Parts: sequence; structure tokens; C-alpha cells
Amino acid sequence: MEKRIVKRDEIDNYLAQLLNIARFRDYCPNGLQVEGRDHIGSIVSGVTASQALIEAAVDAGADAILVHHGYFWRGEDARIVGIKQRRIARLLKHDLNLFAYHLPLDMHPELGNNAQLARQLGLQADGRFGEDELGWLGRAPVDVATVGDLARLVETALGRAPQVIGDPAQPLGRIGWCTGAAQNMLGDAISAGATAYLSGEISEPTVHLARETGVAYLACGHHATERYGVQALGEHLAEHFGISHRFIDIPNPV
Repeated sequence: MEKRIVKRDEIDNYLAQLLNIARFRDYCPNGLQVEGRDHIGSIVSGVTASQALIEAAVDAGADAILVHHGYFWRGEDARIVGIKQRRIARLLKHDLNLFAYHLPLDMHPELGNNAQLARQLGLQADGRFGEDELGWLGRAPVDVATVGDLARLVETALGRAPQVIGDPAQPLGRIGWCTGAAQNMLGDAISAGATAYLSGEISEPTVHLARETGVAYLACGHHATERYGVQALGEHLAEHFGISHRFIDIPNPV
């Protein structure tokens, strides 16, 4: 199929509606964060707008970068200095657009991080929990019967072994999950009836809550759990607009 060239603002407006960004009070601006050339024929996607991803996009000859973790986070130093200056300078030098979507991408029912993680693991969703119903609730495939089975499934699907708090022999009931840094939603998952919870990160208090409630906790990696939403969104844009898309994974052990 012949690739098209699309106006930048057309893509920006389409994504704003698709992801319903006006609904969210987020920690960062969602949408176009750094303006580049006004027409786009090629997009590179990745989890985080790191220097390594920018350099890979430059090498690929991309017109735009699409990420989950962009810039201008609430509470950070607003000055364009240091690492931030070097990243933005590189984008501007090469006339690269940067699009970033945080909570709107987490929550999209089909393309979002939770939806795509469920797809990778074969989880069947049947409910939501937590503030703005950000967490998902459901069940594992029938052949995944224990916490240990679930841990092995995660390792196979995501390419890294999760950190498990709980008894591997414990039978599974309903499972809660929320990608990224969502360890503070463990209590909500427990209240919703989860017997095991998957997220990207874990913290010191989370361990005690999991142990004392008997709800297993699987920390599967912030980066590892959030590779799939932005990838799916990039593929959707490529299909919808007829432009090219390439996902570039910058490895991250966290």
C-alpha cells in the first residue's frame, strides 16, 4: 500500500478524540508536546521519550515520535536545561514532532496498556476498580491455576521474571492488574475481590499489605507492562492514516 503524508494537526486532533484526552486531569500534558514539521508520513513509537529513542527516530528518518512517557511532568523543574534541553534541542534540530499520552493511553478499552497487557497474557477482563476505574479485574486462562503458573506466564509473555510476593502454590481466583507504577492500587484491587494483583512496580509497604491480606503481588516491570499500548496505538495510526509506523524498544530493566 502506498504510504500517505498527513497533516500533523489532523493526527493530533484524531488522537485527542480517540483517547478522549479532555476527560483526564493528568500529571502531564497529553497530545503534541513538541512541534515539528507540519506533515507526517512516518512515526516511531516507544515507551519513553529518552535520548536513545530520539536518536533511533532520527536514524529511522521519522517525522514524529509517539510515546507513553513524554515531558513536562507536574512538579518537575520547568526549566529547559540539562537532559531536558539536550532532548528537546535534538527534536527541534530534526523538526521531529513528539506526541505523548499518559493516563488516556492507560485507560483506552482496546488500545490501552491494561487492555494490551491482558491480550499478551490471555486475561479475560470482567470488571474495573480504583479511581476513574483505572484498574482491571478478570481471570487467567483455564490452564493457569496457581500464582506460580501466572508468574511463568508473565515471564514467557513479557520476557522477564516477575517479582512475586506470595505462595506460588496458591490457587488463583480473580486477578487485578494495572500497568506501570500502580502499586498503590493494591488496596483497591483487594476491595474489588482480587486474589492476585499484577503491576509494574512494587514498594516497601506493598509487600506487607500483600503478605497480611494473602493477596499475591506480581511486580512485572514498569517498562515491560507498558510496551504494548503505545505499540498498538502506533499500529492503529498506521492503518487509519496509511502512514508508516515502527515500534522501537529501548530496553529498561525497571
